[in-house]
Amino acid sequence: MNKTLKIIILLLADAISLFIAWFVAIEALGLGTIGEIFATSYYLFLIELAVIYLFGLFFGTYSNIWRFAGFLEGLRLVATNVCLLSANIMISIFSTFGFSWVLIVTSIFFILSACIRYSYRVLEFILRQKDRQEHKTESKRIIVVGAGLAGATLIKEMITSEKLNMIPVCVLDDDKRKLGMEINGVKVVGVISDVEKIALEYKADEILVAIPSADRKTIKGILTECQKTNLKVSTLPGLFQLANGNVSIADVKEVDIKDLLGREQVKVNLDEIMGYIENQVVLVTGGGGSIGSELCRQIACHKPKQLIILDIYENNAYEIQQELLRKHADLNLLVLIGSVRDSKKINSLFEKYKPDIVFHAAAHKHVPLMETSPNEAVKNNVSGTLKVAEAAGKNGTKKFILISTDKAVNPTNIMGATKRICEMIIQTLNRKFDTEYVAVRFGNVLGSNGSVIPLFKKQIEEGGPVTVTHKDIVRYFMTIPEAVSLVLQAGAYAKGGEIFVLDMGEPVRIYDLAINLIKLSGLVPGKDIEVKITGLRPGEKLYEERLMEEEGLQKTANEMISIGRPLDIDEENLLNKLNELYVEAYNETDRMKELVHELVPTYKIDKR
Repeated sequence: MNKTLKIIILLLADAISLFIAWFVAIEALGLGTIGEIFATSYYLFLIELAVIYLFGLFFGTYSNIWRFAGFLEGLRLVATNVCLLSANIMISIFSTFGFSWVLIVTSIFFILSACIRYSYRVLEFILRQKDRQEHKTESKRIIVVGAGLAGATLIKEMITSEKLNMIPVCVLDDDKRKLGMEINGVKVVGVISDVEKIALEYKADEILVAIPSADRKTIKGILTECQKTNLKVSTLPGLFQLANGNVSIADVKEVDIKDLLGREQVKVNLDEIMGYIENQVVLVTGGGGSIGSELCRQIACHKPKQLIILDIYENNAYEIQQELLRKHADLNLLVLIGSVRDSKKINSLFEKYKPDIVFHAAAHKHVPLMETSPNEAVKNNVSGTLKVAEAAGKNGTKKFILISTDKAVNPTNIMGATKRICEMIIQTLNRKFDTEYVAVRFGNVLGSNGSVIPLFKKQIEEGGPVTVTHKDIVRYFMTIPEAVSLVLQAGAYAKGGEIFVLDMGEPVRIYDLAINLIKLSGLVPGKDIEVKITGLRPGEKLYEERLMEEEGLQKTANEMISIGRPLDIDEENLLNKLNELYVEAYNETDRMKELVHELVPTYKIDKR
């Protein structure tokens, strides 16, 4: 049915409703017959009808989609009837009709007009409920955690939507004042700690956590309780989803493992970042990788004069290029394909574009792969860093920020050892050039390429097993946006020569992450999905350290960022050893790990 026809039907319906209201008033008050009254007062009927049409069109009671009508549509209908009441009062003053007639006509018309408009929705609800009862065994039985606005809205959508195969069976909330109350016909039956018992009692299939205002610590506690049920758990992403008062089943997402880290999102001073990024030429090496691409996203928001992305992998570079062009149409963006190993390419880039700030994220970072290709780790991580860092110094770059890792501290793998050499390079060059060279050291980032969480999720999707190298292995974790925002802020603090160390909270046991991720996927560890202990991989250690014993920590304005004290480095020895490493790497030596150990005595070579 088209819009015009719907409006015509509502106009006719209102005319008939008004006529019925007149008939009831005339009969109730004994004023005569409808025919006699209309013969002398038909013009009053037309005045009322004109008022209804005029204000109905003004308030939108003819253009609303009444199938989805709610409180606002009801208010508009009330406003129209208030205008009708005012008109009827005026009519009663200048005619023989009394105030009783005014009340009866206005009340009857309001009831009839409201019933007509809401009848479609009521009928549709009844038919849908009947259909739901017929297909009840096919629908998923949902426990909703949270008896607030978000929970109520989601329950309403589950009940009313034709397309959702979900039935809310009960609600849990820690506000005991709500116990026994109903939300859209669904009862609040207990507190969150009761979830295991209630899941069995109500034969639930899934749990939906609808408390978007809860902090990370609260969410972690809720999810810990929900894990006991072995049911799949989904959540609303956050309070910002309710900014416009809207929330939908479409906003529900599977539980992200970062919800279990139990801490709040790291915050940075964006004004500090803006202050040194704005109107500067910024180069990001490895700009297509996990960290590099997020650096580009956040830099693009801070009005650089030009953003240059250098990456050897054209697919990654293309993806971040297209994303930035879509989101930042006015961004001066240049994407270059090339390797940090290529001296001519690097020198040409710096001479031509003169970048003011360099974020050096290009590196080989996969620990086990680098253990079998140590020469490649040296070529890319060590030689690549040296070439880019020297080009920056020679061409007047203001700041050079190296992305390092906690694996550089007392390394047990060649990747970490090469990153330690990179830290030594930037501290040495800081004394040679006017450029402010700094390194930022942090641990694992959730969701980065090659990290453990995407691997676990893929293994679960494939039916297992989920592989953990050791039951007691622990790691520090941070989200990619968190890590990058802290890198950017560390750049603002840079004076030259510092190694900034990011506070990543408490370390997390990888085995626990695997178990929790399986449970929150609605599966039972050891039954549905096997957890297999495979043994430590070459170069892997049980725990990571953030700094060496001889490095002290100095606080910055951001308590999440500390500074490790620069160590004394024999510059001549370092440069001689770097040249030796370069030659030996390209000669494909079998002694690379031993040579690196000579330069990094804290490097413990894994003999496996």
